[in-house]
Amino acid sequence: MDLESHMKMCNLCKCDHSKYGCQYVGTLEEVSTHLQTCYYDNIKNFLQNTDDKMRDLQLTIRQKDQEIGFLRSMLGKLSERVDRLEKSLEMKISYLDENQSRMEKLVEDLDENQREMSNEMLDNRRKFSTINHEIAYIIGRFNDEPQQLYRCKGTFVGHQGPVWCLCVHGDYLFSGSSDKTIKVWDTRPSYTCHKTMEGHTGIVLALCTHGNKLYSGSSDQTISVWNIDTLEHEKTIAAHENAVCTLVSANNMLFSGSLKVIKVWDAHTHELKKELTGLNHWVRALVATEEHLYSGSFQTIKIWNINSLEVTNVLETSGGSVYSITLTNEHIIAGTYENCIHVWDRKSHDQVETLTGHVGTVYALAVISAPGSTRVFSASYDRSLRVWNMENKTCQQALIRHQGSVTCLAVSRGRLFSGAVDNTVKVWQ
Repeated sequence: MDLESHMKMCNLCKCDHSKYGCQYVGTLEEVSTHLQTCYYDNIKNFLQNTDDKMRDLQLTIRQKDQEIGFLRSMLGKLSERVDRLEKSLEMKISYLDENQSRMEKLVEDLDENQREMSNEMLDNRRKFSTINHEIAYIIGRFNDEPQQLYRCKGTFVGHQGPVWCLCVHGDYLFSGSSDKTIKVWDTRPSYTCHKTMEGHTGIVLALCTHGNKLYSGSSDQTISVWNIDTLEHEKTIAAHENAVCTLVSANNMLFSGSLKVIKVWDAHTHELKKELTGLNHWVRALVATEEHLYSGSFQTIKIWNINSLEVTNVLETSGGSVYSITLTNEHIIAGTYENCIHVWDRKSHDQVETLTGHVGTVYALAVISAPGSTRVFSASYDRSLRVWNMENKTCQQALIRHQGSVTCLAVSRGRLFSGAVDNTVKVWQ
């Protein structure tokens, strides 16, 4: 018999609580009797409540699934918006970077234009000042007796860096440079480099001679001793804890200037004799005579007795550090950081004049004296040299041939030598 036929004839049925787990099967009467003792009848209310709660829970789950689906849909849309915003932000950042680069380039161009304008203004001021002095000189020539004019007679070329110091001995001119060398020039008409002397490990900042010895001071904190006859190195003196800025010799003594100190050495044995202190800054200028040592530092010139090595006078000045000092028979003359040249009476130590005209630091001073006239030469950061008539304290001539700051001067046999940051040494006569 097949299942369909059997179902038509079968009178068996399941317990009403079969859905809760009861497995009883019987006739209607048997099932009715069974229900009176069925275990599940006692818990049917609990099971019904549980079933209701399950339906509610399933409904809640379906609702949560729908909410999750909605949130996922919203999250997808938000992700798309975030992607679009990121792309837009990247484009804006790229645009800002491009604008920043253009602005930086514009600022650089403006800075360069400003520097060019500043340099042009400095050149124009220098040229204007030079023209004024030349006009004054021309007018003076018409009104007074003829004046001597200095002209460039030659140029020494060979250094690979700025020339910071010069020294003359006989027919030799010695020049010290940032290239750490000392060149020996023949000052006779050939104007040739006789030799290049090497030995320093720093910039050569100072030169002086005593007898047949050349002394050189350097940023390497040493003093080198050279034999002028053989042009060979003889000795190195560990001189200072800082750069050796200046050197001068007198009375068989060698004086070296550095930061806040001057050291006194025996010129023959090279032994340290004394340290002169009480200085307020770098000693950038030293001049010695048979009686006195003159030292320049910040707004001060100290005058020392050459024998006792004690200070006898102090000259107060303005214009920042004293970079250069020279002497005439009547005057003490000093060049300063702030473009001025101050003049004192050598006997009374009274300040008698301030010479103006430079538009840069006055790095060096030199004197050429002749019967009835004294000429002082000044070298400056403004690339010019000036010739001063000390009889009337006026600028007689401006010499502009260097392409960089003029840093040092030397005099020999009526000729003036000037060294500059343009790596050259020029001869004037």
